[in-house]
Amino acid sequence: MGAELKAFWDAIAHLTGREVADIALVAFLVYGVLKLIKDTRAIQMLYGLLVLGLLYLLATWARLSTLEFVLRHAMLYIGIAVIVIFQSEIRSALIQFGRYLPRPFGGRGLRRSEYEQLFEEVILAVTTLAAERIGALIVFERTVGLQNFIETGVRLDARVSYDLLVSIFNPRVPLHDGAVIIRGDRIVAASCFLPLTLNPQLSKELGTRHRAAIGITEDTDAVAIVVSEETGIISFVAEGQISRHLDATRLRHFLRTWLAEPSRPSRALSRLGVT
Repeated sequence: MGAELKAFWDAIAHLTGREVADIALVAFLVYGVLKLIKDTRAIQMLYGLLVLGLLYLLATWARLSTLEFVLRHAMLYIGIAVIVIFQSEIRSALIQFGRYLPRPFGGRGLRRSEYEQLFEEVILAVTTLAAERIGALIVFERTVGLQNFIETGVRLDARVSYDLLVSIFNPRVPLHDGAVIIRGDRIVAASCFLPLTLNPQLSKELGTRHRAAIGITEDTDAVAIVVSEETGIISFVAEGQISRHLDATRLRHFLRTWLAEPSRPSRALSRLGVT
């Protein structure tokens, strides 16, 4: 045992800079994958794969040829099954990695004054809808394009305004059912269908709008505002996290942080308290 330990430390001492960098990159990738699948159903699959891997090593060590044969061939099919079953998690993970890369073709940036005008129109509309207990779901596109979701709705391409938002979410208007997607200072489409989150830990009191808002912010870097038609509670959603019971001041702060100041850390929700 002492000789093996000495050989291990000798190997560590003789590592080259390239080998250290190689190990560090692998460790970073493993950490990133574990962080992405934490609190998802994929983590349970990972545990299962680890158990199968240990069984395979045990079968090899104990020379259990039949069990080793079965496990070795099962691994091939399990790899394919993982890709099929967890395609949504894999897509989300790739999107998360893509967020850290520069975007070659970004949308039109707004000046500070344009952002402030946009926020005031949205906040006035949202607080009005909340006071009247009218449900609403508003999604803001950021760096990840939402064209696939835009195509599920009705194209508008109109400047964001209080009157238009209130009119869209009027229960007597056909466009009210679904999400409004905003790109820059324009409403690109209304009545859009969004993916629902599969997170089993969400509160049962969260309805379809909230689950759709969480789902789109899990799959992309968009942010969303939700107004509950049952309670009138205003919520802000980003990166799959939801902050509820917002007033105009806190909502304005979230909008400024995530849209007008995108370089600020994305820990804004945790700093202000996520509920």
